[in-house]
Amino acid sequence: MSKDHQPPIERVEALYDELVGHYGDGDQREIRAAAKILLVALVKFREHGGPQWATLLDEYVEILKHDPQRFQRMLESNRATTPDELLA
Repeated sequence: MSKDHQPPIERVEALYDELVGHYGDGDQREIRAAAKILLVALVKFREHGGPQWATLLDEYVEILKHDPQRFQRMLESNRATTPDELLA
């Protein structure tokens, strides 16, 4: 499947893999790649999330911390191919 036709979550995962590769055999390359994506995501949350952007972010973090299976389902639902199939 070409990049243009991949669901957004798969495109982000591909970017992550590309960033990990960029760091080669560097120390903590997976964390460094994830941090780059997280930094950009946090700025976008603040810019576009309205006055409750931090609350939404906290909700995602709480779900991941306390109900990882639910978070995994949310992640998997974002592999949908049409917008009406998405849960998050």
